[in-house]
Amino acid sequence: MVDSKRSLDLARSHLLSRERALTSSRDTARSHLSSRGTDMGKKVKKDEKPPPDDVAYFHSYKVRLELLRRNACMAVSVMTAHPEVRKKLRKNEEAIPAMITLLAPEEDTVVHEFCALGLSQMAIEFSSKAVIFENNGIEPLVKCLSSSDPDVQKNAIETLAQLLLDYQTRAAIKDADGLSPMLELLKSEFSIIQKLALLALDRASQDADNRGALRELEAMSKLVDFVAHPEWNDLHVMAVMVLANLLEDHESLELVKETGTLKRLVALITDQPPPEEEAKGGGGKGGKAEKGGSRAAKKSAKDGGKTSRGKKSSEEKEESVPGEAIIPTLPDVKMCAAKAIARSARSAENRKILHEQEAEKMLIHLLAHESTEVQTAAAQALGIMSENLLTKDSIREWEGVQPLVKLLNSDNGDVKEAASLALANLTANNSTNCHDISNFGGIDALIHTLADAREEAVANAACCLTNMATEEALRSDAQNKHIVVKLIEPLKSKNTNVQSKCSLAVAAFVCDVDSRSDFRNNGGIEYLITLLHSGNDEVRRNSSWAIAVCAVDEQTASEVCKLGGMSVLQEIQVSGTRRNPFADVALQNLLNSNLSAKYSLTGALSSTNIILDGFYDAGQLRPGSQFLSLEDYCKQELHDKRPVLLVNAKPESAPKESQSQADAEMAKDSSKTSVSGKSSRTGRETKAPSPPKSKAQKEKEEKQREEEIQAQLQREAENQSTTDNKPFEMPCDSNLCQYLEEITEKIQPLQTTREQVIALAQYVSDHMGGPIEKGELANFSYELPISQIRYEMKSNVVPIGKIKTGIHIHRALLFKVLADRIAVGCTLNRGDYNLACNEVMLPDSDDTPGAPKFPPKTFVVDLVHCPGKLLRADSPEAAQYQQL
Repeated sequence: MVDSKRSLDLARSHLLSRERALTSSRDTARSHLSSRGTDMGKKVKKDEKPPPDDVAYFHSYKVRLELLRRNACMAVSVMTAHPEVRKKLRKNEEAIPAMITLLAPEEDTVVHEFCALGLSQMAIEFSSKAVIFENNGIEPLVKCLSSSDPDVQKNAIETLAQLLLDYQTRAAIKDADGLSPMLELLKSEFSIIQKLALLALDRASQDADNRGALRELEAMSKLVDFVAHPEWNDLHVMAVMVLANLLEDHESLELVKETGTLKRLVALITDQPPPEEEAKGGGGKGGKAEKGGSRAAKKSAKDGGKTSRGKKSSEEKEESVPGEAIIPTLPDVKMCAAKAIARSARSAENRKILHEQEAEKMLIHLLAHESTEVQTAAAQALGIMSENLLTKDSIREWEGVQPLVKLLNSDNGDVKEAASLALANLTANNSTNCHDISNFGGIDALIHTLADAREEAVANAACCLTNMATEEALRSDAQNKHIVVKLIEPLKSKNTNVQSKCSLAVAAFVCDVDSRSDFRNNGGIEYLITLLHSGNDEVRRNSSWAIAVCAVDEQTASEVCKLGGMSVLQEIQVSGTRRNPFADVALQNLLNSNLSAKYSLTGALSSTNIILDGFYDAGQLRPGSQFLSLEDYCKQELHDKRPVLLVNAKPESAPKESQSQADAEMAKDSSKTSVSGKSSRTGRETKAPSPPKSKAQKEKEEKQREEEIQAQLQREAENQSTTDNKPFEMPCDSNLCQYLEEITEKIQPLQTTREQVIALAQYVSDHMGGPIEKGELANFSYELPISQIRYEMKSNVVPIGKIKTGIHIHRALLFKVLADRIAVGCTLNRGDYNLACNEVMLPDSDDTPGAPKFPPKTFVVDLVHCPGKLLRADSPEAAQYQQL
């Protein structure tokens, strides 16, 4: 009700104002009618009632009809401000077409004004936009833009601005020749008309065809001229927004490059004078351009001595060229201009033109602005521009790196994010920029940014540090500042971009033993394995690559296996959607660094896989089962399954002997103190019966015994805790140490590899129970001796040197261990039913001079039936040896 009353009051006020304006026209019509009646009375004096004049009557009726239509139009248009009125008019199919009809040129200006006003109100709803478009309302509205009445212009451009939200109107405005009148409205004396014209141009320029038409109308030059007027500074932002739309096209940039419009815009934004040769916005007018500076100086002198800017003469306005003088622009205008450069720089061709026009200088200049919004927009634009290779060098040469590094310490999150993005793009494939950032203290600032609350800033900082890690000196500097530890916390982020970039940074910096040790000791491996479960392909790929780099270290590889990383990588490898090459490399590196796991999972070791102390054969793992560590196997209780074969040629450590001697001395001392038949003073034994003790003495002795017992129990508990806290030590294998000494002395000096292989095979067979006839393998007793060793050691882990009766699986492992120690390359392949074999590559044995030489061939070494016999790998004998 309140809104309807307001609408009626507004309508009433408009009607009253228009009624006064039309009073003169009505009085004129009445006087005309009275004069006509008087004349006719003179001609026909005899008639008492003269007949009415048809022409006068028609004219009077027409005037009244026009007045009625005008007033109705005013009332309806004013009431359209109310939503209920608009709803009612939308239901009437003739309402909007009637308004459009009243926009015809023969109608009165007042009718044009209020019909355009009503259409602007109705165009708020989308359904009304469609009705106006379907009834060809665009062309009449465009014609109203050229009206002499500013109210008509205002309402018409407002209606078109509303209609241009629809893509159909944007496509039709060019055919209706509506762009040129819009540009002309920028010269209007009324700011509201200029504002609506810019709004309409902003929406129209979102269409590619309209942008092409605006280029032909020299819209960019006119907009830059508009920005050059300081008295319109409140509309400069909108003008720059229109320019941003136009500069997206490559053709527009080419045009502004040729006319010098872009350099004029840059000069206006940076509050600097434009270049003299392009001050007039084009070539061929160098004489006038040279006079521009003197005119500007004379004008400023006149302004300071006589007149103000608001009272210039028309001649001074004509002589002054927009953009020649230094015109300060608002921060919002600078921000929008930087965003316009960023939008245009998304295209590679546009970036090239912007670089040729030295747009980077403007952006670097804006980095020093006091407004954080301007700094953010400039840094973002530099980040996008930095994708051009030449721009990276230009920013460094124009001293743009140092301001960006300083912005990393800003308290504003947007500024920090934009600066980190720019630095990340500047360091991509540019080592000079990397060193320049380091010289300005950028490494410390970037590491500090890793702990920032803005996730995108963290991701950009990690990306920048990854780029800098390609330089060894910078990588070492960052490692000395504990960057590896700082990267662990961002790995916990829920943002996939942060996870991806930080995983890649970890892979770049854990390339040495110390960094991997720091990363492992601070729990970083666990978070990398967690990221392997991510549903994001890039996160899985980068985390797999980080694990692949970490897995080259044996201790780190063991930690990955302990935390279940190997099983996760296996799941990824067999997955049809999650598999990636980096996961395959990570699993391969993990297995190469943990040969025990590789042999259990794949059942094969190549000649390059050298078995060292600590290797153990836990048997072939079933799918889905977890690979346990040696310590876990040693802690298991005795069972009836196959034993775990251990390789450990390290001599037994000496501290055990000293510890046992200390325990013996402690036990001896305790036994001495616990003897009860000694004198309290001399300590000597007394054969004579002791006198009866008093009750106090007995209580004292009992109390003393209790204290001694408590002290002894406490010492035993301390010894037990010391034993529990001691690091795990593998069982020693003294026999294997002896084997190594013997083969080093007897077999290694042999001249050829063939001789070494044959001798080593015979040596292994002799220490594993000798040859076994074919068909007698089932009668060869080897399980009982091994069970006795397990029972004696009270462990499921059996050192390989302690086994004296072994079959294929034991002999092949011992052969591989001994061969690796004397540099004889061989493989180890597991078969079914405790079968295993070794393969070696040997050249032909024919050493006759001049005989043809052939590539080395693969042989299977017989260790069981005919020790030392070499079987061609593709022969039936080799196939039979590998089967039961």
